[in-house]
Amino acid sequence: MHEPYINIYQTARESSGLTQERAAERIGLSVESIRMYESGRRIPPDDCVVRMIDVYDARYLAYQHIKENVKVSESFIPQNIEIRDLPSAILRLQKEVTDFLKCREEMIEITFDGKITEAERPRWGVIVKELDDVSAAIMCLKFAKETEN
Repeated sequence: MHEPYINIYQTARESSGLTQERAAERIGLSVESIRMYESGRRIPPDDCVVRMIDVYDARYLAYQHIKENVKVSESFIPQNIEIRDLPSAILRLQKEVTDFLKCREEMIEITFDGKITEAERPRWGVIVKELDDVSAAIMCLKFAKETEN
């Protein structure tokens, strides 16, 4: 049996504990608009998503909205963000920064002349991937779940 379709807007709303009716009221939308966004029949405009983020207290929704709805996001934002607890997110960032620092000298050597030669290009790709991993770890930390006291 297939699980029901749950999209990012519905997940964020449900995580906040709001009903569609209460969410619509607090965001300033009709319940029908909420239903359209949550069923995937319409994509909410950015200003609406900003209100959802505030009302739902769901910063991660901004990342998800961009990732799912902006074509160029595949090339320019990290694609491997995951929600982690705060200690795990810190450790991931430390690991990724350490990995990147291993490439630092080579990065300087490759780029000091302002050009990347064809011979340098494969290694440059590895360095850029390390930078992407650091970016993803930073985003992971930004969205990390804090421990409740």
